[in-house]
Order: sequence, then C-alpha cells, then structure tokens
Amino acid sequence: MELDFFNFQVIGVILVVLGLLLFITPMLIQRMPDLGRIPWIILYVYRRDGFTFITSPILIIISIISIVWSLFFKRTRFQE
Repeated sequence: MELDFFNFQVIGVILVVLGLLLFITPMLIQRMPDLGRIPWIILYVYRRDGFTFITSPILIIISIISIVWSLFFKRTRFQE
C-alpha cells in the first residue's frame, strides 16, 4: 500500500498560510485608515474598547442565498 502524503502537505501549507494571516491581520487592522466612509452594506466595522470586528453584510447575504440554493437543489436531485 503506497502512502500518499501530498494531501497532508497541502493541508499543512494551508494551515501555515492561515496562521500567518491570523498573525498579521491585527497589525494590518491597526494601520488601516478610517473605514467609516465605506457604505455599511459593503463593509461593516464595529469598534469598541480595542476590539474591532469587520464584516461584509453583502457577502453574508450571498452566502445564505447560496446555502439555501444548494440545499434546495440537493433535495430535488435525490428525489428523482
């Protein structure tokens, strides 16, 4: 039985990149300019007591629509 470690290597590289992003993101957020000028539907910024939360409501809406879409069509495919 041949062991294929390529999948483990890919997962390892992805985890390293995610770790670097999680490490670098707070530094980038501190240096960012004021994001209050961007419309809230595109980018919502919540800042309180040194805590910053940034999200995109439009991406959340698109994600919810895609999940509902995939669940709907997944059911209809298996009922045939």
